[in-house]
Amino acid sequence: MASELSSRSVAASAAERSGWRTPLVIISFGCLISLLAFGPRSTLGFFLTPMSSAHHWGRDVFAFALAIQNLLWGAGQPLAGILADRFGAPRVLCTGAILYALGLALMTYSASAPMLDLSAGVLTGFGLAGSSFMVVLAAFGKLLPPHWRSTAFGAGTAAGSFGQFLYSPVAVLLMDQFGWQQTILIFAFSMMAVLPLSLALATPKKAADGPTAAQVASQSLRQALREAFGQRSYVLLVLGFFTCGFQLQFITVHLPAYLVDRGLSATVGGWTIASIGLFNIIGSLSSGWLGDRMPKRYLLSFIYFFRAAAILAFVWFPVTPFTCIAFGATMGLMWLSTVPPTNGIIAVMFGTQWLATLSGLAFFSHQVGGFLGVWLGGIVFDRTGSYDAVWWLAIAFGIISGVINLPIVERPVARLAAMPA
Repeated sequence: MASELSSRSVAASAAERSGWRTPLVIISFGCLISLLAFGPRSTLGFFLTPMSSAHHWGRDVFAFALAIQNLLWGAGQPLAGILADRFGAPRVLCTGAILYALGLALMTYSASAPMLDLSAGVLTGFGLAGSSFMVVLAAFGKLLPPHWRSTAFGAGTAAGSFGQFLYSPVAVLLMDQFGWQQTILIFAFSMMAVLPLSLALATPKKAADGPTAAQVASQSLRQALREAFGQRSYVLLVLGFFTCGFQLQFITVHLPAYLVDRGLSATVGGWTIASIGLFNIIGSLSSGWLGDRMPKRYLLSFIYFFRAAAILAFVWFPVTPFTCIAFGATMGLMWLSTVPPTNGIIAVMFGTQWLATLSGLAFFSHQVGGFLGVWLGGIVFDRTGSYDAVWWLAIAFGIISGVINLPIVERPVARLAAMPA
């Protein structure tokens, strides 16, 4: 109760400082940022084949660069969270957008593996850490009243999915019309729109979340980290998020090439990825809505179990355009729907003062999984000529994560629970 009351006061005081930033404006601008940031990176799998052919690379070269991207995106997310918690979201979002655009632009001139690692890997990875939806969702947590949060988390996540839906067929169209180099440059230029949009997400610096600002502000970053990792539930949440990254990044990067290997056209791959994005709009919004109405840990467990079943069905049945689109739609419902309940549990347990930081640390686990999913996909294919082993590993991880989310306890830590309302 104390945490909720003070969260309302923080959101109210933020609104008073800038009257035009109503909850709807904040959510709308934040959703646009999520769309712009998530769209280009979700299409990078379409550039695997043309770039590898143009430079005579094996698939492992491109896969390793994107694996670095995922790892550094995750490693940079806690740092981005700390900076956003201390200095506000706009500075972090703008810096991230510039790095992201620079990484994409340099990617078109990457004729060697080290240059690709720098552009598509390092610059784009750190750019994503600063401009992605995780920073946006943390800003939502600070700026919006508690009764808006779960729905806003779902909307921000769904917007990223709409970016995936929108950019995937657009990428295929632009590549057919202008070539892959010009397509990447167009995507790089689009990231500049994040700079003005970020002004709506100006967050209170070191926003307090508790009965009094003095009480909660006294919690340092070191204390917040010690408190979080001292909670078994937070550790389980972080471990479970690993699977999400492994499955998502493997599918995003390698599914288009997998379908071409099975005799289908690149267009089928484009619409399969697009269907994931389209149906994840429904899945993310539903997850945000359900997060206010049922235990979030059960929602997470269901998502992981359902994903494992969907992947099993996909590798079991013949691969046709129909089964691909059906797989995309099914996975889309569960795609990023883990994000709203994950952020929601963190906010319930620890409040919002260090929400960007603690969510960023959880996302680091997600991206370690993404790194392994992308990298192993390339390594396993080059050595065996098949992705089968990675598909089965994705199924096993889904089952494990479904199990370990069940014992999570969703309640405020003792520090918050002991404070008077």
